[in-house]
Amino acid sequence: MSNDVADQMLEIEDLVHHYGAVTALSHVSLSARKGEFLTILGSSGSGKTTMLRVISGLEMPTSVRRLRIDGQDVAHLPAAKRNCTTVFQSYALFPHMSVIENVAYGLRIRKVHAADALKEARRALAMVQLEAKADRRIGQLSGGERQRVALARAVVTQPSILLLDEPLGALDERLRQDMQIELMELQRSLGMTFVYITHSQEEALTMSDRVVLMSQGQIVQSGSPLDLFDRPKSRFAAGFMGYENILEAKLIGREEAIGTVEFPGGVRIRGVITSTGLRSGDTIAIAIRAERISPASASLSDNSETIAAKVTNRVYRGKYTDVTVATGAGPLRMRSWHGGASENSEVERVGWSVSDAVIFAA
Repeated sequence: MSNDVADQMLEIEDLVHHYGAVTALSHVSLSARKGEFLTILGSSGSGKTTMLRVISGLEMPTSVRRLRIDGQDVAHLPAAKRNCTTVFQSYALFPHMSVIENVAYGLRIRKVHAADALKEARRALAMVQLEAKADRRIGQLSGGERQRVALARAVVTQPSILLLDEPLGALDERLRQDMQIELMELQRSLGMTFVYITHSQEEALTMSDRVVLMSQGQIVQSGSPLDLFDRPKSRFAAGFMGYENILEAKLIGREEAIGTVEFPGGVRIRGVITSTGLRSGDTIAIAIRAERISPASASLSDNSETIAAKVTNRVYRGKYTDVTVATGAGPLRMRSWHGGASENSEVERVGWSVSDAVIFAA
């Protein structure tokens, strides 16, 4: 076995899963390293939850070439025989048990001695800062505290992989942000492999070592949070990761990774090519984030582009104002943080760094 394979906690190769005539997963391959925080990101129906259920053993795949957890072939093993635990959005706690009884439950059914189970449960509760509420009933806890109990119950059995199925979805925004930090710290302190399912790009970007973006049962792109945020490789990935400006043009030239595109009116701009196989003459899409665009002078530098613009709309959104401008490339939205130059003033040109524009197949 190579060192790369030995470092893998999860290995999935050529996974297919059908629900009747519907293909939920189509020839998907995925891996997670030991101690990695891997996030599977996608909208409803993308296949991400089906992937988690297949890993956990709650679903038996239609077909799979390889499915291993910590080197063990688990493709045909039931959920109880796999060394992984799932944390659900609903928490799935027992209301008739105390907090510590809930956490110790997994150890008790594994025939761990009662005193040892309670000792390990208290240690797990200390990890999530709930040791003082060990004797409370579940109904006496807040939503965030219940989530911590669910986490403690999941990690107390020391699984090889912790699977998390949108565990923060039921929390309010402030608590959700706090729990993101706590989850990151817990994962790092345990050194455990986390596989996290979410539809929230914010959660994926904040917590993950690596993000896998899924759509229609397939992996669209995989990489670091920065890769997906700044270097999407398709129109779908750019739209999902929050690019407000995606315009069609024609690729008229390239110099290594930098491409030059031309719009129907003759305007030309440059950007970074992220798709493979693009050639001059291809119809492409170019994407730029609103916050990367700002008012600019008419002068051009080697590393920036500017274009004539006229303000057509302003929308106040609390922390910032979205400003729409008409340009020769089409309408562009830029984001003005309060006090910025474009908030109330007229704009004659807008600009951005060449590296902030990405080019991919249309």
